[in-house]
Amino acid sequence: MKNDMSLEKETEALTAGQEKIAGSVFTILENIGENPKRQGLLKTPERVAKAYSYLTEGYELDAAEVLRSAMFDEDYSQMVIVKEIELYSLCEHHMLPFFGKAHVAYIPNGKIVGLSKIPRVVDVFSRRLQVQERLTIEIRDCIQHTLEPLGVAVVIEASHLCMQMRGVSKQNSVTTTSAFSGEFLNNDKTRKEFINLIGAKLS
Repeated sequence: MKNDMSLEKETEALTAGQEKIAGSVFTILENIGENPKRQGLLKTPERVAKAYSYLTEGYELDAAEVLRSAMFDEDYSQMVIVKEIELYSLCEHHMLPFFGKAHVAYIPNGKIVGLSKIPRVVDVFSRRLQVQERLTIEIRDCIQHTLEPLGVAVVIEASHLCMQMRGVSKQNSVTTTSAFSGEFLNNDKTRKEFINLIGAKLS
């Protein structure tokens, strides 16, 4: 049985933007040869509209503000790593999902951030139409510019349904991207330590 919160979400009225999305989904269903008025599809346009609102809510959020809400003065200058952060996003070319894990590290320079805020930053940028390369850089730059640490490292390992479901149909392919700044960029030993700790395979 559904809880009260899920029922409330399902019966929540659509916003003006969601109404437009729902109308477009109705048209898509018609044009792929479906009958959007049959029982199983009656609520589909509405559900898709609400789903896309959630999957793209990053446009309404400020990742830097997420970090600033939990920054603390601390005399700690060793590497801080949050690894295997679950990541779900939408490819901007086909609007199909890509998903995987992000590994993020920084070296504090007088300030640290609440550990839960690092995954929140990943969420803010991933809940937009994305390419993995840009997503990796946006996470790095946000942490670097907001926290001003001695360095930031970001590695993302993800599977793309636009590759697995269509086109080349390579079901087991994984794409790895990385972005470094400061000590991680300039110091081979620091970068290698990070890569070893997260167990990533980078050439």
